[in-house]
Amino acid sequence: MFAMGAILPTIMIFLAYKVMPESPRWLVSKGRESEALVVLEKIYPPGYNVNVIVEEIKEGIEREIAAEHAVGWDMILFPSPAFKRMLLVGIGTAVAQQVVGIDAIQYFLIFILDESGIKSRITQSTILIFLGLLKLAMIFVAGFLFDTKGRRPLMFTSLAGMTVALLLISVNFIGDSHNAAFAVVGIGLYLSFFSLGMGPGAWLIPSEVFSTSIRAKAMSVATFMNRVAGTLMTSTFLSVANALSWAGFFLLLAVVCLICLLFLYLLLPETKGRALEDMSTYFAEITGDRSILDVEETLARQTSNPGGSSPEASPARERASLVSTPAEKIPQDAHIVGTLA
Repeated sequence: MFAMGAILPTIMIFLAYKVMPESPRWLVSKGRESEALVVLEKIYPPGYNVNVIVEEIKEGIEREIAAEHAVGWDMILFPSPAFKRMLLVGIGTAVAQQVVGIDAIQYFLIFILDESGIKSRITQSTILIFLGLLKLAMIFVAGFLFDTKGRRPLMFTSLAGMTVALLLISVNFIGDSHNAAFAVVGIGLYLSFFSLGMGPGAWLIPSEVFSTSIRAKAMSVATFMNRVAGTLMTSTFLSVANALSWAGFFLLLAVVCLICLLFLYLLLPETKGRALEDMSTYFAEITGDRSILDVEETLARQTSNPGGSSPEASPARERASLVSTPAEKIPQDAHIVGTLA
C-alpha cells in the first residue's frame, strides 16, 4: 500500500525532469541567460524581443537583492498604504485558504463519512480515492480558467460554491437521520470548488501581488501564516465540531467562506495580464500612494550601473514600445513569466 503512494510522485518527477522547462527567472539568476532566452522564445510569439524580458528579470533580481539589504523589515512591520494593501491581499488570501477548513476536512474525512452513516472501511476508502481524483481533476480546470477568466472571478466562484456545499453538508447533519449519498455529494462539491479557485489561487495571488522590494519577506510571512491557520483549524476541528454539532460546525465554515468572499471582493485587484515588475505601480495607482514608487526608484538607483544605459534604452521603455503588439497574438500565460521564481 505504501509502495503505491510512490507511483504518482515518481511519474511527476520524471515529467518535471523531461518535460517541464526551468523557470526563466531561475535561469537568469544562475547566469544561464541563453537557456532563459530559449524558454522565453517558446512562450512569447515569434518575433517578440525576449531580450527585453531577460533584462527586466535581471533588474528585478538585482532589486530583490538590494531590497534584502536596504529595505529590511520596516516595510513589513510599518507599511505605507500601498504596501499595506499588498500585505492584506497576499497574506489574507493565504490565510483564507486554511480558515475555510480544507485541511481539517481532509484530515478528518473518515470521521465525517462515519458520522454520515458510511461505516464500511472499503466503501470509505473508495470514496476517498474518488474524492481525491475529483479534486486533482479540478486543478487542471483551474489552471486553464485562471488565465482565461481572471483571478477575481475564479476566487469568487470558488468561495460561493464552497459556501453552498457546506450549507448542504450542514443540512444533511441536522437531526438523527443522515443521508450518506447527500454527504458525499456535498463534500465532492466542496473539494471541487476549492480546487477551482482557493487551492491554487491562494499561492498564485501572493506571488503576483508582492512587489520585488518586499517579495521574499512577504512570501515568507504569507506561508508562515498559512501554516499557522492550518494548524489551528486542524487542531481544533473535532473539539469545535463536538461543541457545535456537525451541522453547526459546517454552518460556521459556510459563514467563514462568505466572510472571505467579502474580504477578497473589497480588496483583491485583478492581476491577470500584469507582470511582477509592474505591481508596484499598480498598487500605487489603486491606493494613491507614491511612497511605494519612491522605494522602487531608490532600489533601482542602487542597483543601476554608473554611467548605465540611457532611459531610451532601458528595458521598461523598450517594453512600452512593444505594447503595440496585438494582445491576441500573445499567449494567455505569457504574462506570468515574471512569477516563475
